[in-house]
Amino acid sequence: MKYEIDTVHPSEYQKLTELWEASVRATHHFLKEEEILFFKPLILNEYLAAVELSCIRDNSGKILGFAGISADKLEMLFIHPDARGMGIGKAILKHAIEALNVRKVDVNEDNPQAVGFYEHLHFQTISRSEMDGMGKPFPILHMELKFPS
Repeated sequence: MKYEIDTVHPSEYQKLTELWEASVRATHHFLKEEEILFFKPLILNEYLAAVELSCIRDNSGKILGFAGISADKLEMLFIHPDARGMGIGKAILKHAIEALNVRKVDVNEDNPQAVGFYEHLHFQTISRSEMDGMGKPFPILHMELKFPS
């Protein structure tokens, strides 16, 4: 299916944060409730404004998935649980690679579905950190795009 990439307006940050939370609850089973509550205001008040955002919407305009990019790095990619498996993540990532020159992504090691998704789309782990960027004990895989030969 062909999806159209759209921009995100700051007035939609609350909706993106709700989508982020739904996605995290469906995929980040290693996070405890207090950790989700810790990150939620950071997403809303800091992280979304710090990246270039793009999204895919349904026919009514509801955001089904979004990405945040900084330089050549995918900083966030979240898909609403009801829209998983529809090719939305792949379409957003393909756009990020082709139009925005994304070449890197960090992935929680404890999220094997995400690791497999990026590996399937030609990213390879180049290094690993024991802690996430906030110093929390969530191992991170640092991945880079390796085009198939």
